[in-house]
Amino acid sequence: MSRNIRVEKITQTPIEKQEIELVERKGVGHPDSMADGFAEAVSRALCNEYIKKCGTVLHHNTDQVEVVAGRSSPEFKGGELISPIYVLLVGRATKEFEGSKIATDTAAVRATKQYLKDTLPDIDTENDIIIDCKLGDGSTDLQSVFKRGQAPMANDTSFGVGHAPFSEVEQIVYNTERKMVLDFKKDIPAIGTDIKVMGMRKHDRITLTVACAMIGKYVDDISHYMSIKDELRGKIYDLAAEYTDREVGVFINTGDHEKTGSIYLTVTGTSAEMGDDGSVGRGNRCNGLITPNRPMSMEATSGKNPINHVGKLYNLLSTRIAMDIAAKVPGIDDVYIRILSQIGYPIDQPLIASAQVIPVDGADMNNIKSESEAIIDEWLANITKITEMTTRGELETF
Repeated sequence: MSRNIRVEKITQTPIEKQEIELVERKGVGHPDSMADGFAEAVSRALCNEYIKKCGTVLHHNTDQVEVVAGRSSPEFKGGELISPIYVLLVGRATKEFEGSKIATDTAAVRATKQYLKDTLPDIDTENDIIIDCKLGDGSTDLQSVFKRGQAPMANDTSFGVGHAPFSEVEQIVYNTERKMVLDFKKDIPAIGTDIKVMGMRKHDRITLTVACAMIGKYVDDISHYMSIKDELRGKIYDLAAEYTDREVGVFINTGDHEKTGSIYLTVTGTSAEMGDDGSVGRGNRCNGLITPNRPMSMEATSGKNPINHVGKLYNLLSTRIAMDIAAKVPGIDDVYIRILSQIGYPIDQPLIASAQVIPVDGADMNNIKSESEAIIDEWLANITKITEMTTRGELETF
């Protein structure tokens, strides 16, 4: 059966030529990203537990995680938590299959603790955080949609979107947070994981506003704090220069008041210790960014099952398709992908798979259409690859 694929040229100003562009990323230690990270880690752990015990992934959705803020007393050279952060793991999971019980809750708590150790190392998993698991029972009646050898049936009528290539601002915003956590933190241990990067381009000037929770035990005094900000600012300038020749301005923790000593100081490197709560789906889309200049889905991707939940699959798939088309098909400024399912129909046969292309001047639109259609068709024919990549942790969901 041929798939309903449409590729069209749209008349629209490419993102790099628009006057104003806004891009945001919430870092891994932001309470909303923490909720996303826990939800996805639990889903991935359940997938692997099901495969080990049952030979296949069973029905589950773990996308209802809540992070409830604790209370802290940060200080230079130290500080302490007064009340721990509280994490509630909520959702549904199949807990029994063909007479055998499955340790879903134990796997969920174990996965959350491991995610904390791997991703948020400044949080003491024994004392700084409480993990409460309240997974409800999933339905084994839905097992039929999870059978191997056939495309699963869509669980919902929903759509996914994706775009490519990333603009200069998108690349800078995404990589600023990633570099701060994975690289800069090695030289500046005071950098916490709760980072928010807001990028604005006005004509050819890019302004980066960075909020970074600093960890008190690595900061001697207010003078040291300000010198850390200066060092970090220099590193971000150097990073931005790798992606753009445009003028860049970098502003860090603009709410600080040096004279009064009111600064962004924390104990654990996240605002979840001091009043900020978090929920799944309130932060980055599955490409790691929040992009109001681009089409976006409001769907929460993290924690949904990677088998037939189109709210997850189609957003991940659309993003991969857009990236492939932008990389492999010549003559494209921007490409936007939208894929729509119908509940009960095979996920490899969407109601529509739409590619909207902004071609460069003089591009061969016939070639763009034929090559783009082929890429979309190949990805849909192999849509279970998204499931496999997600289960192995090869695809980020936020």
